[in-house]
Order: sequence, then structure tokens, then C-alpha cells
Amino acid sequence: MKKVSVIGSGFIAKGIVQLLESSPSYSLEKILTRSNIGSRKDFPCYEKLTNNLDELIENSDLIVECTGDAIYAADSIDKILKASLPVVTMNAEFHVTCGSYFVGKGLLTEAEGDQPGVLAMLNEEALSMGFKPLVYANMKGFLAHNPSEEDMKFWAEKQGFSLDMTTSFTDGTKVQIEQTLVANGLGVDIAQDGLIGPENDDTWEGGALLAQKAKELGRPISDYLISPAIKPGVFIVAEHSDAHHIGLSNYKMGNGPFFVLDRPYHLCYFEIIKTIDRVLQGRGILLDNNEVPTISTATIAKRDLKTGESIKKGIGSFDVRGIAVKIKENKNHIPIGLMKDVVLKRDIAEGSVVTFDDVEVLESLAVTAWKNIEKRVFSV
Repeated sequence: MKKVSVIGSGFIAKGIVQLLESSPSYSLEKILTRSNIGSRKDFPCYEKLTNNLDELIENSDLIVECTGDAIYAADSIDKILKASLPVVTMNAEFHVTCGSYFVGKGLLTEAEGDQPGVLAMLNEEALSMGFKPLVYANMKGFLAHNPSEEDMKFWAEKQGFSLDMTTSFTDGTKVQIEQTLVANGLGVDIAQDGLIGPENDDTWEGGALLAQKAKELGRPISDYLISPAIKPGVFIVAEHSDAHHIGLSNYKMGNGPFFVLDRPYHLCYFEIIKTIDRVLQGRGILLDNNEVPTISTATIAKRDLKTGESIKKGIGSFDVRGIAVKIKENKNHIPIGLMKDVVLKRDIAEGSVVTFDDVEVLESLAVTAWKNIEKRVFSV
């Protein structure tokens, strides 16, 4: 029986721990947490909590990383890959910030469950059936670029999520991060900085709008659709050869030229198990951020920021949010995953992209990795 351990003790980690504990195929070994173990007695499998990464590595055949923290994950994953252990993540934030630095250094893959992994799975199915994808789309129910703290506290409590997680969902940072990973991992483009994100309650109509844009650009794109009426899943808009249009019409796929393959749900930690199976069965990675990415999730100011202000955490803050951008058109921008415990060196106007020249950033492996990635991108 393969030994699986987990890094993280939040919502996603709690779910996967409970599933692994009842799995007939895997043995849950250790759970790495940064919190005080004595204060976490309500956490499932409490006795398996540890603060020691080395202990986790020594007792594992595979490790699941799901902290959502790019800087912390970089240090952990670096050590795990050096120990020749495979890593399955649910951490798009890590991948788009510094994941490319680790491509080729060991087996590292994003999991099914969150939208990028589900789109990667759906892409495999689409290609196997002869479809030619034009759009890889995420479904988003609501968007408010600058929500109030009062509203976010209400919804965080109501939904059982942390305040920063709720805010990152609402202000669009999360979907921008996810579609950045999709673009890099599947080798496609974005139509514009910040993506298009049309509002439409019909994936066929909204998808056709995005597909037409992809046709105009001459290349597939990663984007999203806003609709409170459609279930929060993903979909691909694709073409197929004319010879199969009648067959697809018979199967209620429409008359073309665009066809929608949708997955109207994503089940986060429930689906991580499928990627664990994939890796341990020798079927390789599902999705990574590509060794030479073209897209990043940059930081932009939500309000006028002043010299000397500090930002504890960019993702989910009320100071900044993230948008997908083309790296080569935004040299020296700071990925939002690196906006942690930073101090502003000068004033930044609302709506401006934040650069390394604007802030004092604590040195870390993640920062070093990003600078290495950026240098690699601009050398090709």
C-alpha cells in the first residue's frame, strides 16, 4: 500500500485527508502544518500532524501539496523533489509564480479537481476524439474587482472559507491565476491582459464569442465566462473536421462550426485521488506551468497605494489583485504570488501594474526562481 502525505491544513487539505484515511488503496502517513499542533485537535487524523518536513518526506511515497502559498510551497517542493519523491499539487498559485523553475527537476503535477486540472483532463479527452480546441474556459458566477471588506467577511463566514480566499475568488484573482496556468500548461495564448470574461448564461453563445476571438487571433486562448446561472465547471470550445459535423449533430452537439465540450462541475479535493492514481500508475504528469511560460499573473493596485505602506499578502487583499498578462509585454512586473510582506518604495496609482522597482520584496527561493524564469523567457 502506497504511503501518501499531505502539506497543508486548510479546507482542501482537510478534505483530502479524510478521503485518504478511508481509502483502501493508500495509507495516509503525515500531514504537515505550519500551525500549532496543540491548537488543531479538531483536525481529522490529528495524531498525524507534524511541523517537520523531513519527517513527512521520510514517511512518504508521494506528497500532496495544497497550501495555496507559492513562497512556502517552493521551499517544500524543492526539498521533496531533491528526495526523488513525486508531488501532486492543488496550488495554481505556486505553479504560475515559480512552478516553471521546477519543471524537469522531478515529477510535479497539478491535480484534477480545480479548474486547470479539470481542463487538462477534458483536453486529453477532446484531443483523443479528434477535436481541435480553440478556447479553454473557466466558469465564474460572480465578479467584483474591488469588493468591500464587510461583504467579504459575510461571505467568508457563510461559505466556510478564509477571508483572503473568498476575496481572491470575488475580485477575479483566482480565475486569472487558474487561466494563466491553463494557458502555459496547454501551450495556448490569452486574447488580452486581464482576459475577456464575457457575461453570458449560455456556454454555446458565450463560447462562440470567445472562439471567434481565437479565430481572429489565429491561435487557441485561455479565458472565462461569467454566469450566475451556470454550474461552476469548465468547458472547451472546439472545431472538428467537416466530415464529422453530421455525426456530431446527431449526438446533439449542434451544427458547428464550434462545438462545446463542458464539464459542469469540479470537485476539488475529491478529484485529487484520480491524479494520485495517475502518477503512481506511471501515467506521468497531468499539468504543469511549462518550462518556458508566456503568461504570468501580474499585480495591479486596487487603490492608490502610498510609499511606506506594507502588504501582508497580495492574493485576497484589499490593496491589490491579479491579472493574466503576457510576460514579454510586462517586463519586471511582480507576480501576485510574490506579494507577501512587501513594503512600497514609491506611490502606485490605482490600476497600475506593480513592478519590482515599486516594492521591497523579501528574498526567497520563489523570488529567485521567478527571476530565473523571467530571464529564460526573455532569452528565447
